Amino acid sequence: MPIDAAKALAAEPRSGEITWDRKDVQLYHLGIGAGIPATDPDELRYTLESRLHVLPSFATVAGNGSPGVISGLSMPGVDVDLACVLHGGQSLTLHRPIPVEGTATATGRIAAVHDKGKAAVLVMRTEVADADGPLWTNDAQIFVRGEGGWGGDRGPSVRLDPPTGDPDRTVERPIREDQALLYRLSGDWNPLHADPDFAKTAGFERPILHGLCTYGMTLKAVVDTLLGGDVTRVRSYATRFAGVVFPGETLRIRMWRAPESVRVAVSAVERDDAPVLADTFVEHS
Repeated sequence: MPIDAAKALAAEPRSGEITWDRKDVQLYHLGIGAGIPATDPDELRYTLESRLHVLPSFATVAGNGSPGVISGLSMPGVDVDLACVLHGGQSLTLHRPIPVEGTATATGRIAAVHDKGKAAVLVMRTEVADADGPLWTNDAQIFVRGEGGWGGDRGPSVRLDPPTGDPDRTVERPIREDQALLYRLSGDWNPLHADPDFAKTAGFERPILHGLCTYGMTLKAVVDTLLGGDVTRVRSYATRFAGVVFPGETLRIRMWRAPESVRVAVSAVERDDAPVLADTFVEHS
């Protein structure tokens, strides 16, 4: 079997130094659609070095996203075809605000392996700390088609009851035709997002947008719309990737507000509101 769950879980964590600077932060922000309108003071917080703050979802690409999803697929006990891999979900816990520039140690390991029958789910956990202590913890749920069925633990259900009532806010965010090409410069080089031939091999009519790009665009919309543009208020952020997005489409982002959290649902406008992100939850101060 290409996935040896016991071996993957027993493997030693991998640690390495990661660094990032203002340019990395600015490139990430541009990759998730920041900077429109270019002279808007609210957007300059994402693009201008003298005013720069860091959207917490930058944690998914800091240090070029390593260790991360692709790194997890090279861990002991894991040998899978990249064309069978999809990013199933992502959760992020912030221990304190992310600095504009930094050097830290990232430690990655396979935290869980779930048997979903027709697929396997690997949970790749990355913990990042600098000289002052923990910064963030990332969990990536890696969905591997065709690798389940060995009788292992199915794992917990991450599905939440749907939000009730009308959303408090709804915004739409267009995705540029070259959005995936720009976003991949932050470190996710999976050809699924750029190469039409590879996308067809993976079962898609054309390259799809990175799920983590949608993830970042959605958090930015929540911060800008409901959190007064204050990135330091975000405490945690989790989602399930419920469907694909194609460059050139429009995201419809619906938000339901609670005292210390926001529930979110994201869909593709041009495909009759086909679900894109589900079970999406932002905890904040």
